[in-house]
Amino acid sequence: MTESSFRSGDHEQHPQAGQAPQGPAETHLHAPVNPEWPPPPPYAPAPQAPAARRRRARGPVTLLAAVAIAAAAVGGGTAYGIQELTHSDGTVAASTTGADAVPAAKKGSVAAIAAAVSPSVVEINATSNAGRSTGSGVILTGDGEIVTNNHVVSGASSVKVRTHDGKTYTARVVGTDSKKDLALIKLENASGLSPASLGDSDALQVGDQVVAIGSPEGLTGTVTSGIVSALHRDVTVSTDEGQQQQQQGDGGWPFEFGGRQFNGDTGDSTTTYKAIQTDASLNPGNSGGALINASGQIIGINSAMFSSATSSSSSDAGSVGLGFAIPINTVKSDLAALRAGG
Repeated sequence: MTESSFRSGDHEQHPQAGQAPQGPAETHLHAPVNPEWPPPPPYAPAPQAPAARRRRARGPVTLLAAVAIAAAAVGGGTAYGIQELTHSDGTVAASTTGADAVPAAKKGSVAAIAAAVSPSVVEINATSNAGRSTGSGVILTGDGEIVTNNHVVSGASSVKVRTHDGKTYTARVVGTDSKKDLALIKLENASGLSPASLGDSDALQVGDQVVAIGSPEGLTGTVTSGIVSALHRDVTVSTDEGQQQQQQGDGGWPFEFGGRQFNGDTGDSTTTYKAIQTDASLNPGNSGGALINASGQIIGINSAMFSSATSSSSSDAGSVGLGFAIPINTVKSDLAALRAGG
């Protein structure tokens, strides 16, 4: 409504100052025009300029509104993309947007990756009738949801977790998936923890740099590095609780790779999953820990390693550069089921 409030006809119907009133409009249209009084302008007169300025001033407001709508659309898409990792109460879990955990200038720096991700990795100690096991886990939410391997907490009657800052929590097992060797646990009375940034394991290439963080032999926060040696390796692990739990002091957890069994008998009940192979050093206790890319994103959950030792002898136990991790995209797809109890 920035148009003039006077029309050209309005000027024709009213006398100008100093002039005698005109006759009817028809007579006025055919009468000679007084040269001292030009005909009315066809558009709004000059005094309407401020209204035009007001119209121009509305441009930025409209632009801001459009930006706000676009941002809302993007935000909605983001929320949809992370809803699988979001609590029912709206608490956002670990990032799935691919946010880098380390600055671009320090991408690939093992020291920078370790500093950024170590607060998101924990040590897990589980106790069961079969004994005691030590493993690792990755924090998914600030209130203490943690993903680890099923064989770390399988059959556990008690689970204790130690975070990067040395605090110890009691945890309960929320859900397990023995077919994927995954488990979800939840810390009691935890808050303010550092959720990890989850990457895209489908984007990995052989030769990519990776870093592993875990608690081998109870050495909390141990950092090793290497590369992705291969992708889509078939790794077979036991689904029997008696076979699953990793005991302290033995050569590792039983698994099968390439038709051979390692670190003990896997038993009759087994499952096979596609794994990331890495030469980053993994040892007993790294189970459930983080395999991280150069940007500081979790791209795998460490799960198995080759060792020449058997369950009866640990003298030769140790990493020989053949480690395996569950792709993080497998974790993402399984998380809703784990939260539901497995």
